[in-house]
Amino acid sequence: MSAEATNPATPGPVVPAAPRRRSRPRIDLRRLGKAALLGPATRGRLPDAIGHVVEAHRAHHPDADLEPLRRAYVLAESSHRGQMRKSGEPYITHPLAVTLILAELGAETVTLTASLLHDTVEDTDVTLDQVGEQFGAEVRYLVDGVTKLEKVDYGAAAEPETFRKMLVATGNDVRVMSIKLADRLHNMRTLGVMRPEKQARIAKVTREVLIPLAERLGVQALKTELEDLVFAILHPEEYEHTRGLIVDNAAREDDALAEFAEAMRVVLRDADIQAEVLIRPRHFVSVHRVSRKRGRMRDCDFGRLLVLVNEDADCYAVLGELHTCMTPVVSEFKDFIAVPKFNLYQSLHTAVARADGQVAEVLIRTHQMHKVAEAGVVALGNPYAAPAEEPGGEGGRAVGGRPESGAVVDGERVDPTRPGWLSRLLDWQEAAPDPDTFWSTLREDLAQDREITVFRPDGGTLGLPDGATCVDAAYAQYGDDAHACMGARVNGRLATLSTVLRDGDTVQLLMGQDPASEPSREWLEHAHTPAARIAIQRWLAAHPGADAASSSSESEKPASSGERTASGAAAAFEEPVPRPDTAITVVDRPEASVRLAGCCTPVPSDEVTGFAVRGGVVTVHRVECAAVARLASAGRAEVDVRWGDTTECRVTLVAESFGRPHLLADLTEAIAVEGAEIVSATVEPPSQQRVRHTYTLQLPDAGHLPTLMRAMRDVAGVYDVSRTQHHAPAS
Repeated sequence: MSAEATNPATPGPVVPAAPRRRSRPRIDLRRLGKAALLGPATRGRLPDAIGHVVEAHRAHHPDADLEPLRRAYVLAESSHRGQMRKSGEPYITHPLAVTLILAELGAETVTLTASLLHDTVEDTDVTLDQVGEQFGAEVRYLVDGVTKLEKVDYGAAAEPETFRKMLVATGNDVRVMSIKLADRLHNMRTLGVMRPEKQARIAKVTREVLIPLAERLGVQALKTELEDLVFAILHPEEYEHTRGLIVDNAAREDDALAEFAEAMRVVLRDADIQAEVLIRPRHFVSVHRVSRKRGRMRDCDFGRLLVLVNEDADCYAVLGELHTCMTPVVSEFKDFIAVPKFNLYQSLHTAVARADGQVAEVLIRTHQMHKVAEAGVVALGNPYAAPAEEPGGEGGRAVGGRPESGAVVDGERVDPTRPGWLSRLLDWQEAAPDPDTFWSTLREDLAQDREITVFRPDGGTLGLPDGATCVDAAYAQYGDDAHACMGARVNGRLATLSTVLRDGDTVQLLMGQDPASEPSREWLEHAHTPAARIAIQRWLAAHPGADAASSSSESEKPASSGERTASGAAAAFEEPVPRPDTAITVVDRPEASVRLAGCCTPVPSDEVTGFAVRGGVVTVHRVECAAVARLASAGRAEVDVRWGDTTECRVTLVAESFGRPHLLADLTEAIAVEGAEIVSATVEPPSQQRVRHTYTLQLPDAGHLPTLMRAMRDVAGVYDVSRTQHHAPAS
């Protein structure tokens, strides 16, 4: 897409070709340029210049209609005529090369047609309306999606806004990004004559944005070559060192991988399994990573073995034979067939070893899986067409190829190529306040290269990046309404919002009902997704000072007499005068003084026991109190006690809650409504977003205790209320 790109033969750093998985014919760009200048062929005869494209296209789509390609080439060649690349070739060689890349990956006719035309609107007088009139709405949409925004209109924001526009277009038709990736690959191949600083700038954007997008869309063939080209520009010394390792290994007479491959062929032939065993060399960046990880490189570290079969079941049959007849490295086994990666990738991974210590990594997949592993979304052809339709027809689809919103097949929306990460990206980009925020957030988002899936209690799922927390899950599920989230249960257990989620977790988000609920600034420390960070930052920016107010809200005074507030620590109010207990008597000593233990605060109807302490006082505990066992083991004799006729009681309750404004006032109001008198109360400082309240209460009737505890649990933010067991001394 850049007329400044040049041919590798011109001056500038030359990138040695990495080992390729299959040989590609060398394209003479100067010869293609000369053919292009000969002018369009007559109708019905294909121009010589697109012969390589047609050959590659027919290999994947033997029955494709080539007329759109002929007409697209004629328009592109005539429009770009007179334009030259910095290398000296006619500019038409660039769209031809981009289209050839896509044709080799198996792209269908509509994509190739748009690829030939992808620079016409940007660099010539051709308009989008003309493209639409001649080639239809789908081609028009794809060309528009990859057309850059003008710097004259957007200034420094042109690049980020162009990517934003392109990603939004990709959300409606993933083929937009296929064309962009092929366009960037050809420009990276021909970057040699640019100034070193410009090469570095383009390489960095490629590394931070385009390569992660290629990975997420599963287009490994483009991703690996882009990685090597970027590696050569940004790390030339390490690149040369890696190149030396590869060259030295290629010169070795022995070939452990070839020996492994032949042994596998024998095993599979004896098992009567039809399979193709290939040696798959690692690309430069992969070799570099392995060398840094392992230090000394072994022969088998320079490649992996690829086993291709016809059916899914054959993959597992191959795995069984290899693990039975060879020595498996069990820790290396991964099943990406049963659980595909988020970028469509499917394969079985394993490794086998032999006596001399050599270990060969093995990939087992079907031919179709291999096609998708290499070409990703490109291998889907036109993913929006009905099976019987020829790619390129309208078929009642929306502009851009994607089915009309809400289209349903067998109860599910037809949406085969819009994975969760892309949907999330499209959601948060709308909230990005400016191009700089979008650009920096996009790079951070794309750096998170692994996805997890967590389950909601209703059986639905949330796709999140690896390392996501409950904060991220809340904003993924509820958007801005997540401001009211007070906590979560992860796999049935209470968890703070900072809890890091793992693949397969079940997450129940606990939402408050208070419309005044607000996020905390500390949530930003635990928010990993752009959607969560942007939503929190936007709220904090719109409510300056609110965060400081909320941090002190737990110290607000409840409406109660006798209250005092402990500054900077716990809020507390209490009645210091002890109350004699007359509701219980000692069976053998009716006149004895009785005291209800503060550690478990027994109430009428509790099963209780007593212990004589100093001064002849009998302390009464609930039988399940931990102090009972401790006193008995210390040799204290139990005293038989029983409840009298009085139902009035004093009890200490502990309320566990998530912090929010007005919580203390709401709890004390709930207690007052139930007719309980607050004798004392403490509120501990918040810890990990949780707040612990301890209340000693006087109830007119012990039978009302369960109702009181339910009322306290019903207060928004309170997740548990229990009777105290251990907060007071046992004697």
